[in-house]
Amino acid sequence: MFLRTEKSVKEFIQSYPIISTLVIINISIWILGLLPITFFDRLYDLGVGSHFDIQNGEYWRFLTPIFLHGGFTHMLFNSFSLILFGPALEQMLGRLKFILAYLGAGVLANIATFLLNPDLGFAHVGTSGAIYGLFGIYVFMVVFRKHLIDAQSAQIIVIIFIIGLIMTFIRPGINEYGHVLGFVSGFVIAPLLLTKARPFNPWKNPHSNGPKDIQFNPNRWKKKNFFQRLRLNPFFIFFIIVLIIFIVQNFF
Repeated sequence: MFLRTEKSVKEFIQSYPIISTLVIINISIWILGLLPITFFDRLYDLGVGSHFDIQNGEYWRFLTPIFLHGGFTHMLFNSFSLILFGPALEQMLGRLKFILAYLGAGVLANIATFLLNPDLGFAHVGTSGAIYGLFGIYVFMVVFRKHLIDAQSAQIIVIIFIIGLIMTFIRPGINEYGHVLGFVSGFVIAPLLLTKARPFNPWKNPHSNGPKDIQFNPNRWKKKNFFQRLRLNPFFIFFIIVLIIFIVQNFF
C-alpha cells in the first residue's frame, strides 16, 4: 500500500489529485510566507490556531491551521507523510470521503485541543492532526477491518505510529494534543468512512502502468547500477532532500 508504483510526478498527480492538491497548497502557502509582503503575514496571523482568538469567536481557526506550517522542515515532512500514506486511502475511500477524512480529523483534533487545553495563550499550526487522523483510520483497519489491509502494511502502520507517538512526547515544540487527538478523531470516524471501501489496488488507477502494459523487455536481465535504480522513483529524491534537511537542522 505504501510502495509507490508511479514512475513520474505527473503520473502521481493524475492518479491522486486530492493528495497532490493538498501538497501544492502546503508548498504554495509556505512560499508566500517567504515574500516580504505584509498582506501575507496578516493572512498567516489570521489562520493560526490561537486559543485566545477562538475564545473570542474566530472559529475558522479550527480549520485554517491545517494548511499552515512553522517552517520549511515542518511543511516538508508533513507533505512527504501525506504523499506516502495518503494515496491508498484516497483510492479506497474515494475523493470526497478522503477530503472529509483529512479535514474532518484535522478540525476535530483542533476543536478537542481547544476544549482540553485551557491555556488561552496556546497557538498552533500544522497538518499533523489531519495526518495522524489518517493513521487512526489505518489502525482501525488493522483492528476491525483486516480484510482491507495486508499484513505487511499493517505492521508498517503499527511500527510508524508507535515511533511517531514516542517522538510526539520526547521532541520539544510539538503539539501533543494535535497528534493524539488527531489519531483519536480518525479512529472514531473510520467506521463511517470505510463503508463500502475496498482493499487498495496499485493498478486500479487509470494512469498507472498495470499488468496490461507489461511487455517483453530485452534489457530485463541487464544489471543496473545504483544511480540508475534510484532514477526510477522521483519520490526517492524528495525523501533524500527531506532527510538531508532534517540532519542539518538537528545535528549541525
